[in-house]
Amino acid sequence: MKPVYKRILLKLSGEVLAGSGGHGIDFATVDSICAVIKKCADLGVEIGIVVGGGNFWRGRSSGEMDRVRADSMGMLATVMNALALQESLIGLGNPAVVMTALDMQRIAKPYQKDDAVAAMKAGSVVIFGCGTGSPFFSTDSGAALRANEIGADIFFKATNVDGVYDKDPNRYPDAVRYETLTYDEILEKHLGVMDNTAAALAQNGRLPVLVFNLNDPENILRAVLGEKIGTIVK
Repeated sequence: MKPVYKRILLKLSGEVLAGSGGHGIDFATVDSICAVIKKCADLGVEIGIVVGGGNFWRGRSSGEMDRVRADSMGMLATVMNALALQESLIGLGNPAVVMTALDMQRIAKPYQKDDAVAAMKAGSVVIFGCGTGSPFFSTDSGAALRANEIGADIFFKATNVDGVYDKDPNRYPDAVRYETLTYDEILEKHLGVMDNTAAALAQNGRLPVLVFNLNDPENILRAVLGEKIGTIVK
């Protein structure tokens, strides 16, 4: 098996780490995802991961709460998920480093681009916590930003659907899946695959985005090997 990408940025939602429980962390689910990530690393792929925090807290759902504090809580939630991924990867025998956009040096390394790239080149999976480190930005935006910074070949956005559709496939049985899209089409058609800031960051960095289903974690490996899955945005 020969990968078609040398360095990837994988975006995982917090919700996927909760498994069927819908909240918190299901370590059987985490281990199943990390086992496939290790397969990719064993092929020589350099891997960065951005993880969300929606399995613990969603800032935009906090009602009347101050947005800055609500988003700060969300950033802290991503660190719990990052540490869970690190624990699983190390347990599987793959080195892993957590780097955070907010300083919390007793539990994670501060994010620094050159350190992240050096760690990936040395074989560690680097897990980025705290999104961009600023409120009002999604973890999708954080993923696009980190992908550009580390020089990733592609941004893998793992979701609960098998690509981008013209309408919600869970509600409309006649929904049509796109095989390819442009960034402009995402914005013009309001497809909602990622927020406008994330799309703009990817577009400005000429960064391709592959949207695929994570219900089968092996899709990560299939994507690395260049198999035709999901929807490619470029």
